[in-house]
Amino acid sequence: MKKKSGAVIRGLITVVLLVIALFPIYWLVAMAVRPASEMTGHISVIPQTLTLEHFHQLFTEKGFGRAILNSLQTTGFSLVLSLAFGLCAAYIIARHRFRFGMKKPLTYWVLLVRVLPPVAFTIPLYTMFSKIGVLNTKVPPTLACVLINIPLIIWFMISFFQDLPEDIEESAQIDGATEWQLFRKIVLPLVAPGIAAIAMLSFMYAWNEYTYSIIFVQSPSNYTVPLALAVLNTEDNLTNFGLVAAGGVISVIPITLFVIFAQNYLISGLSSGAVKE
Repeated sequence: MKKKSGAVIRGLITVVLLVIALFPIYWLVAMAVRPASEMTGHISVIPQTLTLEHFHQLFTEKGFGRAILNSLQTTGFSLVLSLAFGLCAAYIIARHRFRFGMKKPLTYWVLLVRVLPPVAFTIPLYTMFSKIGVLNTKVPPTLACVLINIPLIIWFMISFFQDLPEDIEESAQIDGATEWQLFRKIVLPLVAPGIAAIAMLSFMYAWNEYTYSIIFVQSPSNYTVPLALAVLNTEDNLTNFGLVAAGGVISVIPITLFVIFAQNYLISGLSSGAVKE
């Protein structure tokens, strides 16, 4: 009897926690599909009627499709560049020896770049981008995301590379594999779960990046999703919560799809690694 009551209590607690965690998501979707006429006075928990007027307005009047395309381009390019440079740097730091005991200070210096506030890089980056003439384009937010994500990738992946048995790499070198072949065909597949995990974190940061975008981008044609959402909160649209909610719903779809894909890849990587000898 005590076991059954304990199971019931745990079940109730789980349900309550799930409701608390999922209710904000439900409310966001409910506001996005609720007509503007239902948002005055008392607002019911369940929408009385459903509409897609807010989504239609976003794409026809607010140019939200262009913002999504800009975010996909910025996030995609920054993710590819961050992984390319970050993985190579992490492998070098993990496997090669440095003179004068510089390995540990170097890793902490890399981490310092990641934890410093964005304002520390704003003026140098603004000056650099201004001199090379790329302000108000997609280049500054892309490179800013690369700057922030590379230290995170290096710090995260060093432990994965260090945990790999060196015997595997030595065997491949004996068989005639070059350094690049060893890294690309042997090492990277073995650390695929770690790459999937850090790719999720890097993608989420780049997709949601706002600080550098608002400083370096002023043209509406180059707005990313966070900037486009911020513009919706102007004086004219301050009370149009449905429009803002619709933008929030659309903004989480790409990142949700990416996380689902990366999560499946993470599971498959762990499963395949468990049967390797």
